[in-house]
Formats: sequence, structure tokens, C-alpha cells
Amino acid sequence: MTKKPRLAVLLGDPAGVGPEMGVKLLARAENRDAAELLLIAPPSVLAAGEKIAGTKLDVIALRPGDPLRFEAGRITHLVQPEPAGFAKLGECSVPAGQAVLQALTVATELAKHGAVQGILFAPLNKHSLRLAGMDEEDELRFMQQRFEVPGFTCEFNITDQLWTSRVTSHVPLREVADLITQESVGEAVHIIDKALRSAGIARPRIAVSGLNPHAGDGGSIGLEEIEVIAPAVERLKRDGLDASGPWSPDTVFIAARRGDFDAVVSMYHDQGQIAMKLMGFERGVTLHGGLPVPVATSASGSAFDIAGKGIARIDGLQHAFDLCVQIAARA
Repeated sequence: MTKKPRLAVLLGDPAGVGPEMGVKLLARAENRDAAELLLIAPPSVLAAGEKIAGTKLDVIALRPGDPLRFEAGRITHLVQPEPAGFAKLGECSVPAGQAVLQALTVATELAKHGAVQGILFAPLNKHSLRLAGMDEEDELRFMQQRFEVPGFTCEFNITDQLWTSRVTSHVPLREVADLITQESVGEAVHIIDKALRSAGIARPRIAVSGLNPHAGDGGSIGLEEIEVIAPAVERLKRDGLDASGPWSPDTVFIAARRGDFDAVVSMYHDQGQIAMKLMGFERGVTLHGGLPVPVATSASGSAFDIAGKGIARIDGLQHAFDLCVQIAARA
């Protein structure tokens, strides 16, 4: 692309810190210079975020159906309908979930038609989304359905230079082992390899975690490593990927933090998330892999406990913004 990428920006769950974080991010002149920014939000959610953040944004207000237009240094605000009800700070609710689902739907439609090249959203709350009627496992699968993307998608979590993907995500632990197959392991590695290349890493070094303690300890603590994960890694090597493992889950992140790998593929959500959040919760980024445009957010959640206090940090959301701009500009 020869011009700035255009990003859709969403303010997240109205009952959490999302609106405050989104306004703080948009208030930074360097961010408004880095991309054309299309804010998708109801007026009340924007106003609440401005009040908590203590700043007023300079916006061009458009109604749905108006031609999109942008001006240097300003934010275009695509005004959304107000949610049917009040989203009380610090509480999950149907109105809060409805506001987020509406914004996600509009953003994916715009991306499908090429009107935006990336989507950035402030923290949302999955329980509010489900209260509002989301049937999918999470917001990634919700967007996957609207993008009509078949096959494997995955959340990437990024802290500084280290990336992770996972074979299973928001599913009960009792279901995890049955979902670990050679095909699912291969898909999780291929998708993060492709994403790292799109972010500028020519040949990503990818560690694949085991499932069981000590990676099965030679078969004495489970056979998944021998029967499933190791054969999947060998197949990946034959495909030309720089993949290795299965590594013991309790030590692989020590090597990764040391710089031995660009990414770790874990078998389930907490196996990777706990390690990554300990290494840099405030700086962490979540990138949704497998979608046609980059979709990013901070790794931190909606933080109901500090909602409305004006103290939410935006380090992670800033890193998410920077990564989204970088990938969108390379597309």
C-alpha cells in the first residue's frame, strides 16, 4: 500500500475500561497520523469514555450509509444506534454485549468490502457477548462466521517479540485431549508461521509444547506426545517449517523468553496464557489469526474492578494498534 492503512476502532465493553482505553489511544496525535481511523461506537459510549479519560476527541460524525470521509489529524466517527438499555459499569449485561456485537458486525462488513484494512478493539467481555446472544465460542469465531472464513483460526498472544498460538482455545479442559490431533497441531503451527512472516520474520522458529507434564516423560505420563505431537512436528519439518518439539510445557517458555524461539504453540489456553501474562500482562497483545485482515486488541480484559476510575493503562492496546498498522500497511 502507498497510503496509510485505514483501521476500524471499537471501544469494547461499555461496562469496562474499553471506552476509556480507546479514547486515550485515539487522543494520541501520533496514532492519528499513523492511520486513517474509523471509530465505530454509539455516542453515549464515546461520551462515557471521554468523560472517564478526561479528554474530548475531535471527530467527524457520520451516520450509517453516509460516504466515508477522513481528514488529517481527525477521527471519523461512524455513529451507531444506542443499546436498548443501560450498561452499568462493572457488570455484565445484555446492552453491553449488544453494543459490542453491533460494532463487530459493522467492522467485519466494512472489512469484507475493503473499506478498512484492519480492526482494533478495546477489551470486551465474553459473558456479556453471550448474554446478548452470541452463540459462537468467542469473538474470533463470531467474526470468522461473518467473514465466511472456513477452516482453522486461532488467537495469537504476543508479549514483546514472543508470539504464541494454541491448538485449542475457549473449551473445557476435559475436552482438550480429544481435540489434539496431528491435523490440529499442524494447523496451529502453519497459521502462526504465516502470521509471523506477514509481520516481517522471514523464517520463524517455532517451539511446539507437549500436552502432558514433562511432555509425557517418555510415555509414562501419557502418549499424546509420542502418538500425535511428535509425528505432527516431523510432518511440519518436511513441509519446510522450522518447528521443534514436543517441548516440556513447564520449561519451554524459559527458553522462549531467552530468545531461542519466535513463537510457542501450546496445546490449550492456560498453558500459554499464564506464562505470557506473567511475562508482560500490561504490554500483551491478542491478534486474531486466520481472518482476511488483522484484528487486534490488548491481552488485558475488561477490568470491571477499575472501570470508571480513569486509571486504565493502554500499553497493550498501543502495541496492538502498532502491530495492526504494521500488518495492514504490508498487505
